[in-house]
Amino acid sequence: MNAPVTKPTPPPEPPPGKGNAPAPPRLPADINRLVGKAMHRYEMLADGDRVMIAVSGGIDSLVLCRLLDIWRRKAPINYEVYPVHLDMGFAGYFPRQLPGLSGDHEGATSTKSTKSTNLAAPGTKAATAAGAVPATPLTGTGEAVKVQLAKLGLPYLIEETTYGPEALAAEDGKNGCYHCSSRRRNRLFALAQEHNCNKLALGHHQEDIVETFFLNLLYGGNISTMVPKQRLFSGRLHLIRPLALLSKEMIRHLGELFAVEAVPNPCPLTDLSKRHTVRTMVQQLTADDPRITANIFAALGNVRPDYLL
Repeated sequence: MNAPVTKPTPPPEPPPGKGNAPAPPRLPADINRLVGKAMHRYEMLADGDRVMIAVSGGIDSLVLCRLLDIWRRKAPINYEVYPVHLDMGFAGYFPRQLPGLSGDHEGATSTKSTKSTNLAAPGTKAATAAGAVPATPLTGTGEAVKVQLAKLGLPYLIEETTYGPEALAAEDGKNGCYHCSSRRRNRLFALAQEHNCNKLALGHHQEDIVETFFLNLLYGGNISTMVPKQRLFSGRLHLIRPLALLSKEMIRHLGELFAVEAVPNPCPLTDLSKRHTVRTMVQQLTADDPRITANIFAALGNVRPDYLL
């Protein structure tokens, strides 16, 4: 297994204190209120915190970077923020035929492996129809994420890994999302320890929390979801989700306000995951009445155990 390549970016000093980054715009009042409500209700931040921000490249995590920078400028406490992005290593990679998709086509080769597989050849009509094998190799995310993070004026860390292709190769790709997410999560935990960070901030929002509830209900057989704050490793690390009370639409609005753009996710399993299936289901369920999402979210904090088995 190839060791990850760490690419720290200048400036090399620890995350800056208040006032070192360019002055950001003001938060809209309704969003400011919801963020403040989440921060205070779940006691997400404390004086002296070192907060590592897990940056996927999606609009949620990029907005979170700017939001936490804005918040520390006005908060009555001092804390440091340090965005970190793990490049999953898809650059130059041709994925194999994905599980569950039909295809009796000629084998295509991967730039990472010489094994022939049951694939549609890259660029063919069959491949395009299957949606599994692109006409060109996949792209990495590190350089594109660097462009977005550079706009924020914060020091950051980008680390190259090979987690993505290795996850697709494991178990014939049947549990690719599990393998990839597990290794990514464990690496983030290790980096938080290496950089003496006691908080790890994630960009999950209201819809993510609702989707996770349905994922666990339908595929895990349990009633649970992501929580806004989670204690790990006997309290040495806490996961925090400052966007927990915001809708996806609010985050899109903040993305425009902050002038950051999402970096496309190159993973070929993105639209084949159970989360994607659940997201589509929830969107259909709430299409005619947006209040349903808010009601489901509220229900997660209004459980009546006496009426459960």
